[in-house]
Amino acid sequence: MKYIVYCRKSQEDKDRQILSIPAQIAELKEFAKRENLEIVEIIEEEKTAKVPGREKFNEMVRMIEKGAAQGIIAWHPDRLARNTIDGGKIIYLIDDKKLLDLKFPQFWFEATPQGKFMLGMAFNESKYYVDNLSENVKRGIRQKLRQGIWPKSPPIGYINNPKTKGIDIDSVKAKTLKKAFELFASERKSFTQIADFLYKNGIRTKVDKPLKVDQLKAMLSNSFYIGPFRYSGEVYQGSQKLFISKELFKRVQEKVHKIERPRLKGHNFAFGGLMRCGECGAAITAEEKGKYFKRTDRKVHYIYYRCTKKITPCTQRYIEQNELEKQFRQAFDDVALPQSWADNWYKWIEEDEILEKQSAENNIGSRQD
Repeated sequence: MKYIVYCRKSQEDKDRQILSIPAQIAELKEFAKRENLEIVEIIEEEKTAKVPGREKFNEMVRMIEKGAAQGIIAWHPDRLARNTIDGGKIIYLIDDKKLLDLKFPQFWFEATPQGKFMLGMAFNESKYYVDNLSENVKRGIRQKLRQGIWPKSPPIGYINNPKTKGIDIDSVKAKTLKKAFELFASERKSFTQIADFLYKNGIRTKVDKPLKVDQLKAMLSNSFYIGPFRYSGEVYQGSQKLFISKELFKRVQEKVHKIERPRLKGHNFAFGGLMRCGECGAAITAEEKGKYFKRTDRKVHYIYYRCTKKITPCTQRYIEQNELEKQFRQAFDDVALPQSWADNWYKWIEEDEILEKQSAENNIGSRQD
């Protein structure tokens, strides 16, 4: 009987006890030698088995289906599958008599009803491990958010504390970043000049380049530095210590908005770039939505304006363009002169023109005298 050695080690695996691929190959070769098993192929794969679609795994399945081998050697069933589809493929190959044997150094298998039942249990246990791990991670993230702790790698100026599972201020980068905020707010420095300053002081991209303008603007506008942060569409009040004052952050935002007004690409919205949120001061953006009415076979387009909520948490909701237009008209009407005054204004203008003409003639006469 011919066997394929299948070795897998995902970069995403949390289980540190799983052997590396070279270690798996060495162990499985020795195991095959002890058991007098003929190896015709060694397949290596560095992908997670949580979802189907692994290229090397599917290649092994095709080899089994074509009769190039009749058995598989792996370190453990969880190396073969951690999802129901791939696990089902293995069991179906056994039912179809194309896969005659599976060998594991740490797991017993025979192609019997009991053996297939135990194999299915091993696959289900592997899937349970993945599902449980995922749920534990989500639960941990929710708990961190409740405590106001950013659950991922923190922004520049902060570092993860492995002991407290919280976020601490990076004393070196925080000092540099605060200086960059102050330079941008107080001096006539461009985005490029600030990026160069940060680069010279060790704050740069992963490929050792200065921050791009978009990256720099996002950093300068990140409300995390004054407390609140956004995660999965929700705003949370952060518990991290701060090194940027709200007054400094506000000055930086004013300059960011002054340098570049918000652009609404691909559209020419009537009120685009004219407003800021009255609650938080963030820019107002617009978007177009369409709704199809099947009964009348027509599509209606609506335009909505809303706060970008990029500075601080904001409770303002979106507003439809027609309603916004009504508010603009009302605001203009509140400060506009009454139409009934129009005739009087024309009369006063004519009188002012006559008085100006008489005054000019008097000045000329006085100079001639």
